[in-house]
Amino acid sequence: MKKKLILGSASPRRKEILGYFSMPFEVAVADFSEDDVPFAGDAADYVCRVARGKAAALVDRYPEDIIFTADTVVFCDGVVYEKPSDEKAAFDMLSALVGRWHSVFTGIAVRCGDEERYRHEETRVLFNDISADRIKNYHRQLYFRDKAGGYAIQESGSIIVNKIEGCFYNVMGLPINATVSILSEVGIDLWKSIK
Repeated sequence: MKKKLILGSASPRRKEILGYFSMPFEVAVADFSEDDVPFAGDAADYVCRVARGKAAALVDRYPEDIIFTADTVVFCDGVVYEKPSDEKAAFDMLSALVGRWHSVFTGIAVRCGDEERYRHEETRVLFNDISADRIKNYHRQLYFRDKAGGYAIQESGSIIVNKIEGCFYNVMGLPINATVSILSEVGIDLWKSIK
């Protein structure tokens, strides 16, 4: 029996990015609370632990399949910025980041039964120096609650970005090269799925 690829994520952006390829996959949401994973100062380790936790939470449902999960955070000056709970939290996040460099970390994990692989990607982003009024307008126009750091790098959300160093798709939530590499290790060749 051929193993199915399970994308363990509710993120529409991860579904969109993986959908760039013709490899079929199913979407499943893990019953896993990111709040149960404490941040201990290392953003790369943190996103990998969360991604691994999401994958582990799906193993019982998909014991014979390939489970692929991810987690993304924004990191600046020792502080992790996840998804904002409300508009004030989103405003505070962007206010802390405007005019400055920060890092976006995504951890990815692949699980098939007891076999597990994981890694992370870091992208550095420099924001423009924007006013409080523009931050508020940005959040009025763009949905921010499901985005780490309260911003989107794609489409018109990119207006706040001055420079980027690293993988663009990592900031969206799924680093392409790392995804190609980790899936190849479990027999999924995305090079054969270009469409």
